[in-house]
Amino acid sequence: MNFPIRLKLAAVLLAPFFGSCASSPSVVSKGKTVTQNVSFAAAGDTRGSFSIDTPTASLLAAAASKPKDKHSMPVYTYSERNRVVRTTAYTCSEDDHIEYGSKSAAGTDLQYSDRVRSAAADWSFYPVGTVFRIKGMPQLYVIDDYGSALTGTGTIDMYQPSRDLMNKWGRRNVEISIVRWGSFTRSAELLSGRTKFAHCSQMLANINRQQKQSGAVAAR
Repeated sequence: MNFPIRLKLAAVLLAPFFGSCASSPSVVSKGKTVTQNVSFAAAGDTRGSFSIDTPTASLLAAAASKPKDKHSMPVYTYSERNRVVRTTAYTCSEDDHIEYGSKSAAGTDLQYSDRVRSAAADWSFYPVGTVFRIKGMPQLYVIDDYGSALTGTGTIDMYQPSRDLMNKWGRRNVEISIVRWGSFTRSAELLSGRTKFAHCSQMLANINRQQKQSGAVAAR
């Protein structure tokens, strides 16, 4: 076993013992796969430090008639800022993220504070810089990351600074409201240099197909 492999293996083994993730000196194209965690049946599950309100009944009713993604979740138009979405969770000490440290696909530090937290999504659904709130939670969330398993879906992956919090979040459907749309132009710029990765190429193709509409949304 050569030295770089031993070093990476050691990092993987030691990662669970640290509460947060060390910064990475540079940003590379992210090809991570989202780990599906413990499934919590109730959207209002309050285990751990998360207290989330159940989605509004009228929003759930309206979602039933909408087109669905591969997870049977509703697909919304960009004019619809209130929506029910499927969420999962990830942390930077997972095997498929450890090489990126605490850096996001946007090249910024992953955030987790009382005010702002990071999240990952398909950038052709939620362009980089999109800001949203989750019903029942006080923080703002910003889309600054992506993941291969998210491509082609409306699922949002919530960044957590530890495996414990990642598992406590699990997988849950929540109500979100879009505070501000991000930039499809910036998303395309970042993705254009990463097209050797299939999920990046797919997101870029989707953005290009939506260019007329996305230009108007990004300018809001």
